[in-house]
Amino acid sequence: MQPGCFNFAGMESLSADVKNILGLQLPSDPRWVNLAELQLDEILTDHAYCEQKAATTCISLITKNSEKELLVEELAPIVTEEWGHFRMVIAELKKRNLKLGRQRKDVYVNSLLQFQKKDGSPQERFLDQMLIMALIEARSCERFKRLSEGLDDAYMRNFYRRFMESEAGHYTLFITLAEHYLDKKVVRKRWAEWLKYEKELMKEMEIRGDRIH
Repeated sequence: MQPGCFNFAGMESLSADVKNILGLQLPSDPRWVNLAELQLDEILTDHAYCEQKAATTCISLITKNSEKELLVEELAPIVTEEWGHFRMVIAELKKRNLKLGRQRKDVYVNSLLQFQKKDGSPQERFLDQMLIMALIEARSCERFKRLSEGLDDAYMRNFYRRFMESEAGHYTLFITLAEHYLDKKVVRKRWAEWLKYEKELMKEMEIRGDRIH
């Protein structure tokens, strides 16, 4: 199997079976796009750090699971892609005469980590690591889609459409890899639990225009 074979550019190539398990249970509040448009400099800074963390997390997954050949082959190109995204956002900041600024506390991701099984078996911990990445990528994809459709600036709509198309493949990849190494029914059951938890989390979180999540 060639590296990158699960890295879909969009949703068209996914089976209906895969699509049916990926749906987020609560869409972002439509007001978020309006708030984000007022603080695009802050959104770009937060976005840059999201891409940086995605790249470094994939590196960590590779080093911790180096015996999983398919995982290594599939995540290695994702590291390159995510770091490329980081550089793209940095370039956009520079074009606007803005600096990167400091990394912010990610309330969304920290809240997701609280649901992760830390005392489970190695298989359970691996599964949650893969699914939390899938969920972060899924929500990022949904947020980028809203920016690509809701921003007044046509250039920025196109800018975020490119990120949306990329993330659509990433969150599918993490679930596909989990199902490669673990029982499919176990993966689906835990994914449903993650989706339910994330729905309640989104209900409780403050709507902030200075954060991607």
